[in-house]
Amino acid sequence: MRVNTAPTVKSVNQEGTVVKSLSPEQELRRTVMACLLWEESFYEDGQTVAERMTALIKKVGFDKTAAMAIEAREKMKLRHVPLLLARELAKMGAGRKMGDLLKRIIQRPDELTEFLALYWKDGKRPLAKQVKLGLARAFRKFDEYSLSKYNQDHAIKLRDVLFMVHAKPKDEAQAALWKRLVSGELKAPDTWEVALSGGADKKESFTRLIAEGKLFALATLRNLRNMMEAGVDDAVIRKALAEMKVERVLPFRFIAAAKYAPRFEPELELAMFRCLKDAPKLPGRTALVVDTSPSMWHANISAKSEMNRFEAAAALAILCREVCEDVRVYAFNSQGYEVAPRRGFALRDALANTQGNASCGGYAVDMANKAGYDRIIVLTDGEWHYSVVKGQITGRDDCKVVSPKPLTDRAYMVNVATQKNGVGYGRWTAIDGWSEAIIEYIRAAELGTVLD
Repeated sequence: MRVNTAPTVKSVNQEGTVVKSLSPEQELRRTVMACLLWEESFYEDGQTVAERMTALIKKVGFDKTAAMAIEAREKMKLRHVPLLLARELAKMGAGRKMGDLLKRIIQRPDELTEFLALYWKDGKRPLAKQVKLGLARAFRKFDEYSLSKYNQDHAIKLRDVLFMVHAKPKDEAQAALWKRLVSGELKAPDTWEVALSGGADKKESFTRLIAEGKLFALATLRNLRNMMEAGVDDAVIRKALAEMKVERVLPFRFIAAAKYAPRFEPELELAMFRCLKDAPKLPGRTALVVDTSPSMWHANISAKSEMNRFEAAAALAILCREVCEDVRVYAFNSQGYEVAPRRGFALRDALANTQGNASCGGYAVDMANKAGYDRIIVLTDGEWHYSVVKGQITGRDDCKVVSPKPLTDRAYMVNVATQKNGVGYGRWTAIDGWSEAIIEYIRAAELGTVLD
């Protein structure tokens, strides 16, 4: 994420509203940071998004695109999009830089095979020298646990990558490890996936893994429904929720878990507050504005997720509510609303109660402007249109236009979608994507440590 400079050419968004066009770099960043590759969104199909990214990379160039790939992987925790960027950059060459990039963005063994699947998506071709070098250097990073965990029987296997890139082990122990990989003799990791796929009793396996501290926070949250269906004692599950380390867990994980395990919502909320308790406060008055229009509810954040964009935005709102010193909360669809600044799941519910048609974000921004603030943070998919009068969209009334000017330079338009065009430039700082890193970005920007 970074501060985007104001574009000068006007275009239209998916709602038909006139907005300012982006430079190729801005447009690529907007798409990358909110993108789950090839997946459908409310407005665009995944293939269109991928094709647009490919075209933009050629205009942006190697260095800026490579930096974007690193940021997407390390800050936004995206996996497939950085690999696509790397594939396109590999076509451009750039020598040793390509090898350095692959070593850095490949952080799990299965990303080695996924990169090759992308590389050959349009037909098999020889691997470039620097691609081989980068994959070989990345291969050396992984121990037996990680290799065994991700050594899956797909079309391209880890042993295939090892043979193709001619990686050299760093010592005798790694050489022996790679021999076990090739011969299929890796030691199976003691994970919940292995325990359950091996046919073990699910209740017994989950209970043992929790008792031994081997079911980590994300696995616990993702498996709440499975544990309930397996008959794991509620007391055991509550113990796991109370003791799991949650420092690196984003609030949306707790919201997703609570959808399918409502009886554990009190424990989930306490765990969520634990993950936020040491976060330093953003000083002053903050206006927090959340989009509750239809496109936020009708597009999931990924094909495999049952969680929609609103729920992701609500999680960010919960995070912002905890770290802002003094906050007023607003929502919008066909009108603007002031929402009680509740904490945790209660804030999610209060925002959800405003759900409605249309997407007139200007109403809520105008309400916030009238109340005053030191900082304004808007969470949206960027597809706003003008006000609605008697069911008809209109551009009349200056206070109800798409994006009123904020009262301060501390104005952040957080866009959680990948659409080509959206609102939020000019005096706004446009932030594309959604992650807990957004708060750190805002804090750094206000301390003057983020450069344009």
